[in-house]
This record gives sequence, C-alpha cells and structure tokens, in this order.
Amino acid sequence: MTDQDDRLAFAIDLTQRAGTFAAEFFSSIDTLEIESKGHQDLVSNADRDTETFIRNAIAEHYPEDGIFGEEHAPVAGTSGRVWVIDPIDGTANFVRGIPAWCVTLACANRGVTEIGVTCEPSSGETFWAARGKGAFVNGKPMRISSSQSLSDGSVAVGFSRRVASAPVITIVEDILAQGGVFFRNASGALMLAYVAAGRLIGYIEENMNSWDCLAGLLMIEEAGGRVMPLDPETVVENGAQIVAAAPAIYPQLGEIATKAFGSCPQ
Repeated sequence: MTDQDDRLAFAIDLTQRAGTFAAEFFSSIDTLEIESKGHQDLVSNADRDTETFIRNAIAEHYPEDGIFGEEHAPVAGTSGRVWVIDPIDGTANFVRGIPAWCVTLACANRGVTEIGVTCEPSSGETFWAARGKGAFVNGKPMRISSSQSLSDGSVAVGFSRRVASAPVITIVEDILAQGGVFFRNASGALMLAYVAAGRLIGYIEENMNSWDCLAGLLMIEEAGGRVMPLDPETVVENGAQIVAAAPAIYPQLGEIATKAFGSCPQ
C-alpha cells in the first residue's frame, strides 16, 4: 500500500469511529451542554469531545502532521500535511434532534487536499475520495449529475452570518428565475457530498470554512465535477468562495456568483 492508501484507510476508519462516538451524544441530546458562538452558531460538548477524539488518533498515528479543526487550536506539523476537522457539521440540526449532520475529515498536503471523508451516521453512509483515485459512497463509485441546466435539479446554497445576506437573496432569486430549485439542510459538508453523488447539481457559497468544504470539494472533483480553484496558500486557514457543480451547470452558477459576489470563477 502507498502512503496515500494508508492515510485513506486510516481516515475512513477514524471518521466512522468518530461518527459512532458522536451518535452516542445524539441519542441523548437532552443532556447536551450547548453554547452560542454567535447568532445561529452553536457548539456543544459533543462537538468538542468528538474533535478531541479525532485529534488524539491523528497525534498517535501521524505525529508529524499538523491539525486544523473548528473547535480547538491549530497544531503545527513538520510534514507539510494538515488534517482538517469538522467534528459535527450541522450542529444546529444535531442539537435539535434533526438527523442531518456529519463528521468530516480532510488531509491536505501543502494546501492541496489529498484525502476527504464524510460520515453521516444517521443514514449509515460514508463518502470518501482520494486524489486521482475516484470518489465513493459506501464503496460504490460516485458520479456527478449529468444535468444540463438549472431546471434539471436542485442547487445547494450555503450561508453563514460571516457574510451579508443580500447576495444569498440574489442567488436564490436567480436560481428560481431559471427554473431551478435551491436546497439547504444546514450541513455544507453533507451538501457537497450529495453533489459528488449526483443528488444535487451544484453548490454555491460566498465564504466557506476549510473544515466544511475540503473533503466534499475533492469528492466533487474526483466524481467528475468542476470546482472553483482554491488558493493552497490560504484555503486551510481562511476558507474560500465556493462554486462547485456538474460540468454543464458550473458556468451557469459562475454567472450567478459573478452577479451576487462580484467575482467570476475560472
């Protein structure tokens, strides 16, 4: 096995174990300790403990690698590789008992994502990809949608309180005006995985954290989709604007992004 194969097997196993760990909290949500990090931005002890669970495993198996997660301070590494963690993406769903949340983990090498895994415990699905090796859900190859227009499916629209709401309104209006449907389930990582699986035809968001997007964007690329280029120098720490879609849909979403955000994906 290559180093990439080893890391992928490790990431799949760890993400699934972390999903099982988090699901124990989900089964007893009435006992969760929930805090607010800002408007519509929640965190619980389940988020923090699950990230610690993941960090401990990475530190044991790959002590030379860096770690960058949502809930705890970054850890510098010496290998050039960084593991990027969202212990529970969809916390707002999680703490309210809505079974639309996931654990997502990516490994980037000098800012370029090599491995991405997303585990959705409530559905029993694990999505994963390795650069140059394809994308899979529960071992079955994923294929991007063959849709040719926005009217052929649903587009995921991401949003956070870090940005203004006006561009999101523009995006939704434009999607509807072109006969499309917008989709949002409060878990960006899951929605990106669904794009890779051909369930959604695209995803658009003004600024998305790296822990939410790196795994899913790799899946979309490996499943045959198009992704707005990321800056490897900044994406891990700063996140990025996201436009990702089926090949025929990408230019259409690019036009919508240009109108909403004032920038055009290449």
